[in-house]
Amino acid sequence: MSDTQGELRWIRPAWPVPANVRAAASLRGGGTSTGPYASLNLGMHVGDDPQAVAHNRRRLSEALNLPGEPVWLNQVHGTCVVEAVPRDATQGAPQADAAYAREADQVCVVLTADCLPVLLCDRAGTRVAVAHAGWRGLAAGVLGTTLAAMGGVPGEMMAWLGPAIEPAAFEVGEEVRAAFLAHDAMHAVAFERNARGRWQADLVALARRELERLGVGAVFEGGWVEGRGAYQGSSLGTNLGSHSQGNSLGNGQGNERQSEPRNGRSGLGGNREDGGIGVFRCYADETRFFSYRRDGRTGRMATLIWMET
Repeated sequence: MSDTQGELRWIRPAWPVPANVRAAASLRGGGTSTGPYASLNLGMHVGDDPQAVAHNRRRLSEALNLPGEPVWLNQVHGTCVVEAVPRDATQGAPQADAAYAREADQVCVVLTADCLPVLLCDRAGTRVAVAHAGWRGLAAGVLGTTLAAMGGVPGEMMAWLGPAIEPAAFEVGEEVRAAFLAHDAMHAVAFERNARGRWQADLVALARRELERLGVGAVFEGGWVEGRGAYQGSSLGTNLGSHSQGNSLGNGQGNERQSEPRNGRSGLGGNREDGGIGVFRCYADETRFFSYRRDGRTGRMATLIWMET
């Protein structure tokens, strides 16, 4: 097999995590899948060649220096959370939409192609998690169940919001807005009517509001593209700058400063390629992101987090 989209790339989140915590979000280039799945498709369930997906997963694992096999999930847009412990290959993927770890070298992962991946970590670096937050999961409370499974104090947690569909491309019906408002009237700020009389929903704003309601200490967005050579796509995106809210974990400026590679390295096996922090949206950026809303038949990206020994 040969690469169809050049070198493998990933996003390193911009958030002030402890030194033992590692995280990354894959981009779509640098794999072996072809056609609508080109090229680093990591989803086994979308109709792609299983051998190509397995190769893509191995390549990502090697590039990120993962300490073990990620616990890949069978995601169903629900609220089930599992611990990312090693599993027998005969067991199959657990049916869940979030995973957590309290031990080192346990790799948590979710797959997305428009839905929002949410990383969670405590300030002490003793527990991490990732949740698949599409609108159904968000409305049903997947972030709350993930925090509960992790344990610890919400105020000691920080969150990172990964690549997701932009509001202008995420048109939904009244039933979606009603589901969120029934849960929290403040979610109304995340919906805006368009010229068609439909609602445009902001997944990132919905997640921020939910994390705030749950008492999470700080929320971050943005990051750097990393890889093993010069990135061939566009620059870091239309909207530049980091975003955070909450307590003394930092504002945007502090976030950028604290997220510099430690000792001249990223800890993820690659080189930082861009000078700024980007906020990533999937639909408009076909070069770097899969998008189910845009393409229908398409691949999936992975967002991963783990703790080092």
